[in-house]
Formats: sequence, structure tokens, C-alpha cells
Amino acid sequence: MLLKKYQKISYADLPSKAKEAYNFQKASALLAEFGFVTNLLKYDWMGADFLAQHIDGDWLKIQLKGRLTTSPDYETKDIYIMFEDKYHSQWYLFPHDKLTEYCREKYPNAIYTKRGHSKGRLAQWQINWLKPYAINPGDHEHKYSGDC
Repeated sequence: MLLKKYQKISYADLPSKAKEAYNFQKASALLAEFGFVTNLLKYDWMGADFLAQHIDGDWLKIQLKGRLTTSPDYETKDIYIMFEDKYHSQWYLFPHDKLTEYCREKYPNAIYTKRGHSKGRLAQWQINWLKPYAINPGDHEHKYSGDC
């Protein structure tokens, strides 16, 4: 096997730019299972790191993060945030402004409501809120028919 000459990498040991590339590749593979192709942008465009186009023609502007993040910079830009909760090996894709609105309603005086989130270890309320936005690989598995 060709890959025997290589060792699996340690994500924690990667430099930040390599972590970004790694996360993009993982995110793209997950989204492909749901009928998306991805296009990495050379620079943030309207808040997005990459675009994902579904086979039905829909487009998503996605900001890829290493952790749960919200920011006033992304508001009203129709941005989706995608990240992996590394403590639970769970990926999420959620509409940025929906979480921001939820925080304003439920936690109006919290600092993260005003300045945004950047949270590595999720609180239970965040895990509960994110459940509908969990990406579960294999949910839309297709069988290979052998036809080329």
C-alpha cells in the first residue's frame, strides 16, 4: 500500500495554516456526503472562507472555525459557521445569526452576546442548541453500484 511509507499526522502538532487546510479537507469530505462541492476562497469573501454548492443549486457561504464562534463581523451576511467540537469528535454547521439571536433572547447581559463567542469546550446549553446542526457522517450514505 502506498500510504505505508507515511505516518498519520498529529493535528495538534500542525502549524495554524496547516490546521486550516486540514479542517477544510475534513469539512469538504463531510459536506460531499450531503451533495455539496466546495470552493476554497483565497481570502475571506463577505465573511466566508469557502463556498459550498449543493447539487440542487443552493449555495452556502461558510466560515470555517476550529471551535464554536460567533462575531459581530459576521452578522447579517448570511454566513454559516462550521466547526468540529474536538472534545466529542462532532462537526456542526449552523447559521451564525440564529445563534446570535438566541443569545440575545436568552442571555441578553452575557458578554458573548455582545462581543461574540470563541469557545473550545462547549457548555451544555450550547450542545443542546447545536443538536439540530450536527453533521452525522453516513446519514445520507449511498451504496456504490459498480457502474462507471
